[in-house]
Amino acid sequence: MEIVKPQWRKPPPSANDVVSTLPLYRSAPSLEVRLEDFELYAIDRLRVLKGVSDGLSRGKRPEEMEKLVNDLWKAHMRHPLPSEVTNKDIISHFVLRLVYCRTEELRKWFLSNEIALFRYRFRILSPEAQRLLMAEFDLPYKPVATAEFEGVKEKLHLVARSTGQPKPTASDAIFYKVPFEEVPELVAGRRVFICKGYAFVAMNQVVSLVVTQFRGLLSKALVLTNRKWTSTIREQEKDRLTPIVETLCTSYLGPDYSQPKEFAEVSIKDIDQVAKSSFPLCMRHLFEKLREDHHLKHGGRMQLGLFLKGVGLKLDDALAFWKAEFSQKVGAERFDKEYAYSIRHNYGREGKRTWLCSEENLRAALSRMGVNSGAMENVMDKVRNRHYQLACTLTFESIHGSSYDAGINHPNQYFSDSQKFFKSKDMMLKFHPKGTGIQPLMGPSKYAVVNMMLHCPG
Repeated sequence: MEIVKPQWRKPPPSANDVVSTLPLYRSAPSLEVRLEDFELYAIDRLRVLKGVSDGLSRGKRPEEMEKLVNDLWKAHMRHPLPSEVTNKDIISHFVLRLVYCRTEELRKWFLSNEIALFRYRFRILSPEAQRLLMAEFDLPYKPVATAEFEGVKEKLHLVARSTGQPKPTASDAIFYKVPFEEVPELVAGRRVFICKGYAFVAMNQVVSLVVTQFRGLLSKALVLTNRKWTSTIREQEKDRLTPIVETLCTSYLGPDYSQPKEFAEVSIKDIDQVAKSSFPLCMRHLFEKLREDHHLKHGGRMQLGLFLKGVGLKLDDALAFWKAEFSQKVGAERFDKEYAYSIRHNYGREGKRTWLCSEENLRAALSRMGVNSGAMENVMDKVRNRHYQLACTLTFESIHGSSYDAGINHPNQYFSDSQKFFKSKDMMLKFHPKGTGIQPLMGPSKYAVVNMMLHCPG
């Protein structure tokens, strides 16, 4: 494992540089990435891919998918520095390649949605940009010569007419002659003319040809990445990258519903009507079973209870609602003794591990732990954005007065490394008197980086 301070800086583009807005992801970039960006970039791209997957499952037309991809990309893949947008694109792809290489099911999902993303990003490029990208693939195909075009012109006209395309002419049409097996979707859709084993692919159809090439590259790369992951990376990075990689594909990326919404306020008298009109099937099933049996097991109570809190049922109403149901089965006295506590706990009125933690309470708790005011805002910012592991790492750094490049991923890891830190510090103080310039044992986490070439192989 290689951890270094970032020395790589992207050189300013020269006036003659041609920048591709759609990378081919042939190999991992030779740069180092901050551990924080490693995770955040991947999450942003995952939002795009899940949006693409949703669009495909809804049966959106190609034109609708183009707009969807464009909107998703603008919403999630922007960067404060325009010069870093392409880097974010490349880095996020290789991180998710590592995340989704691990099983056949994960590879299939990633391959399908990355190809769809590539397809519709290619379609919205200008013809000139499309030709530049084709050149990057180094495809051995050249445009059909005028003489050959004239020989098959009538056949091409028939194909164009059958697909609703304008009639091609030698002066403005560009066709590529390729082996028919390299454009299977065009052949299956009868959208190309085939002669002697070659398909005549129009310029507005080359997306099929390019996507076939990209599919082959990515499919092989995922298998190779899986081998690298299982043989070396997983074990080498078990305390740093592995927890991130293994949880990213199951991360919840939707809105935070832990707080009641401003429009949501449900009372007991309205709850049956609202359940019929607006509860999802999972919650409606639990609600109806509660009404029918006057009881739910612990898991069901937790799910339905937190859901009702999220839609706006106040604590007093929640207690009255649950008591009215459970008392029919277990009696009011037993309800007060055994069940009321967990309901108050869900609303943050009981216990120390409450489901609700106000910013004021969190600040007070961090202050009691010894987090300094300078680090406090950074911790709170991570919490607001739901990056709890990063917030815990910053807390660790502030309390221990030293940076920590591995990142906190588990409470036991926090304890173990804290003990190691203090024992090492005691040893250093024993052999080095105060004032001799003892250096921290841990590298600065804000500079901690992941070497993309080592950890995200192409």
